[in-house]
Amino acid sequence: MNKYKKLLILSGKGGTGKTTVACAFINLAQAKAYADCDVDAPNLHLVCKQSQDSTNTDYYGLQKAHIDPEKCTGCGLCTKYCRFDAIYSKENKYFVDPFSCEGCSVCEFVCPASAIFMKDSITGEMMLYSRPSLFSTACLKMGSGNSGKLVSAVKKQLYDNLDKGCEIVVIDGSPGIGCPVIASISGVDMVLIVAEPSVSGISDMERIIDTSNRFGVLIAVCVNKYDTNIPNTLKIEKYCHNNNIPFIGKIPYDKMAVYATNRGISIVSMDCASGEAVKNIYTKTLEIINKA
Repeated sequence: MNKYKKLLILSGKGGTGKTTVACAFINLAQAKAYADCDVDAPNLHLVCKQSQDSTNTDYYGLQKAHIDPEKCTGCGLCTKYCRFDAIYSKENKYFVDPFSCEGCSVCEFVCPASAIFMKDSITGEMMLYSRPSLFSTACLKMGSGNSGKLVSAVKKQLYDNLDKGCEIVVIDGSPGIGCPVIASISGVDMVLIVAEPSVSGISDMERIIDTSNRFGVLIAVCVNKYDTNIPNTLKIEKYCHNNNIPFIGKIPYDKMAVYATNRGISIVSMDCASGEAVKNIYTKTLEIINKA
């Protein structure tokens, strides 16, 4: 059985350059499989272009309440007991606001006329590309919840379609430390954290390290745009040293990185300072994950 390594790239906050680093790693590894688990705002496909259209599948998340107007007696119990104010009346008829409904089914339970039923609801769309590489991603519908479950589905879709020759899977996670991040971390071999040398960046880095530690995975840290705040970069290095976390590199602020991103190409495809720094970080990352 082929044993492939699963590398997840996280940030703890948005805008650190996480996806830029993920795209660079995908290019350097010539990855046969990768995923974008930022299902609230996926954008890895913009720089990792596929030559084939995706196979799209509806994703069904939370069930939503529906009211049968033929059976409804207008008693109002559903409105009374709905904690989310998702049911309202208009012209003596009752309706469900799908954006407010949390699928708890209390309204179905209290309805004396059995006029309310729970129905599967499309909350997102999953996309799978197969050429030139296997790429799994998804997009959550506006106002929908359960992004963590959708992330798990994105990963499963990827793993179920892997070729035997795959050696490493690169996963671009989502910002923060919430449900989609927790679902992203589950089952991976290593987390690379792309930190930002700002006060909020340091705080968010510490939070995502604490979250990752709870899963017992390997952790390494690099800093993007390190030269925009040298003192804070030194604080990040010191934090990693004090907590026995590998600090594996610093990426300089580089206008050529902006140029590359605007043209939908990776920074490692150009001759630029940021690209060279990421190549060194990639080498050190492989050394860590291959020892696991």
